[in-house]
Amino acid sequence: MVRRRMSLYPIIMAGGSGTRFWPLSRQARPKQFLPLASKNPLITDTAARLKGLAPLKQTFVVCGPLHAKAAAKLLKGLPRQNLLVEPVARNTAPAIALATLQVAARDPRGILIVLPSDHHVANPEAFRQTLAEAARVAAAGHIVTLGIKPHRPETGYGYIQLGEPLEGGGRKVKAFKEKPDLETARGYVDSGEFLWNGGIFVFRADVMLEAFAQHMPEMKKGLEALRAAVGKRTFPAVLKRVFPKLPSISIDYGVMEKASNIAVLPGDFGWSDVGSFAAIPEVRPTDERGNVVSGAESIVVDCNGCVVLGGDKRTLAVVGLTDVVVVDAGDAVLVVPKDKSQDVRKIVEALKARKRQKLL
Repeated sequence: MVRRRMSLYPIIMAGGSGTRFWPLSRQARPKQFLPLASKNPLITDTAARLKGLAPLKQTFVVCGPLHAKAAAKLLKGLPRQNLLVEPVARNTAPAIALATLQVAARDPRGILIVLPSDHHVANPEAFRQTLAEAARVAAAGHIVTLGIKPHRPETGYGYIQLGEPLEGGGRKVKAFKEKPDLETARGYVDSGEFLWNGGIFVFRADVMLEAFAQHMPEMKKGLEALRAAVGKRTFPAVLKRVFPKLPSISIDYGVMEKASNIAVLPGDFGWSDVGSFAAIPEVRPTDERGNVVSGAESIVVDCNGCVVLGGDKRTLAVVGLTDVVVVDAGDAVLVVPKDKSQDVRKIVEALKARKRQKLL
């Protein structure tokens, strides 16, 4: 029997708003367009680590109208038709459905690799190897999610409970767990039965379309209309009319927690979701006192475990602080304890309430 060569289609999900990184992130420049982990924006690093796994002509980016131009500029060589612009944000299930329809039109058994655009991977080679293995499992008809081996009892991630091994690789998923409290997280890690849910999925196009039909019948009519229009001049108009009517739901709730053909593949490749300023020391070098400092004019004296992000024109001086984040964005300054970094989004809410549009 002749084995069919797998065709891989990376899907870079770039629709997030990144409010936890204000004042660096704004509506027009969210987290995925910021150089948080390296000198390059996170979305650029996401595409770069796929080199050797799939060509750019088989890569798709899903984003909103406000970010389409920036995505196209950063991902040079991405075919224009591979930039999928959602008319409105409808969560991950409709976004993934949009990409799946595009791939299915080219290759019904093509394998999609769905990736967040705003994560960091310290070991790209190990990451590519894990994705290649996940693709082999997906080729057999499984919807695969990557589970990240936990290095601490993290309360900010969801968890995946491992089930029995599958023939051909991977494990069954016994259960998906919501973000736990600290005691529960410690139990998960100590048991060795749980992995972090990294939000990375690998599946055949035809398998996912079947899953949508079975588990999200409320999308059936809309997906049929979109599928009939793929590749035609009428597609933008159909997308504008149909997409806003699709249910706003995550792929986790819509498919992953319902389907029986879900597999999980453990991975350990230096992953971080870079979820807040407090995560910056995970992805950037620190000095001998655990500080991350950037900006030619940033001066840090007698500080420990701080994140200080300044610019190259105005002096930013920080003295005698421990575990504090200080960010100078030019038109706004943020000061927050590291353990309150998740609350930065409340500043964005307050600015909206005050109608400070220039700072959003």
